[in-house]
Amino acid sequence: MSELKNDRFLRALLRQPVDVTPVWMMRQAGRYLPEYRATRATAGDFMSLCKNADFACEVTIQPLERYALDAAILFSDILTIPDAMGLGLYFETGEGPKFKKIIRSEQDVDALPIPDVSSDLDYVMNAVKTIRRELNGRVPLIGFSGSPWTLATYMVEGGSTKDFRHIKRMMYETPAVMHQLLDKLAQTVTAYLNEQIKSGAQAVQIFDTWGGVLSGPCYEEFSLKYMNQIVKGLIREHEGRQVPVILFTKNGGQWLEKIAATGTDALGLDWTTNIDDARARVGGQVAIQGNMDPSVLYAGADRIRAEVADILARFGSNPGHVFNLGHGIHQFVDPENAGIFVDAVHELSAQYHQ
Repeated sequence: MSELKNDRFLRALLRQPVDVTPVWMMRQAGRYLPEYRATRATAGDFMSLCKNADFACEVTIQPLERYALDAAILFSDILTIPDAMGLGLYFETGEGPKFKKIIRSEQDVDALPIPDVSSDLDYVMNAVKTIRRELNGRVPLIGFSGSPWTLATYMVEGGSTKDFRHIKRMMYETPAVMHQLLDKLAQTVTAYLNEQIKSGAQAVQIFDTWGGVLSGPCYEEFSLKYMNQIVKGLIREHEGRQVPVILFTKNGGQWLEKIAATGTDALGLDWTTNIDDARARVGGQVAIQGNMDPSVLYAGADRIRAEVADILARFGSNPGHVFNLGHGIHQFVDPENAGIFVDAVHELSAQYHQ
């Protein structure tokens, strides 16, 4: 594998010195880019895009051709795992992901297989290998998965939800069944991320999109417990380098100390927690990734630069900051504004790294 030409993202995750603050964007390969929309149209549909290594590689690298990003992230979907468990993932136009089979009972959970990730999800590993080869050391490649709680939410609800009615009913009414499902998912996520690392991912992120809908005690029991299990089971060194782990719980700002205690290398932070408060609470333990509100990218250049400057100033001259949005970039953002954001991070952060 080629030597990394730009490793500031990996260095920052390990709280080592860097020349400027590294930056990437969640969903940086996505619908806001016209070139992405063109490739998706050629592929035919979203899953065809994910399952073809050349298409997945093409859209992963598209944002790097436009912007001076410090990392690439595998183009895939968090719901590849439930799909590999036989739930039949499909996408309805305008409605998001759906499953042909829904998990609602103990019998459903008992019948769920633990997939062999190297064969059942080989298309993901082929994409990782292809992207890593094509990057040729340009920037590190991030692998990822959804958290067990977040995956379970989609599997039990049958798709997206606003009220979490079925998953919370299962959690409160039959907690043993819920734990059985989450344990199967945690085993699968651990194997899945390790296979991505072996295939060439140089850092991994767990997206706990729905952890923030839980009460404190339930978050610890049904979400954090399983992310902790995964972190303990991950390969942490590969190809002579440490493989950093990032945990991101949306709306999880109240639990930062508990998340940091898992042994993760970095915490993803959304925009609802001030980054200076987060750094004061856990900055000596872990790196922090975040945390600009993606909606700032609808504003003009001056406002974008002011927001970047404010977040950098709040973090200050401390090790361990990866700049990112507090969640994925919105599909209606002007691509030029994303470029203004990325350039501002590099330009305005240099003073903090002298």
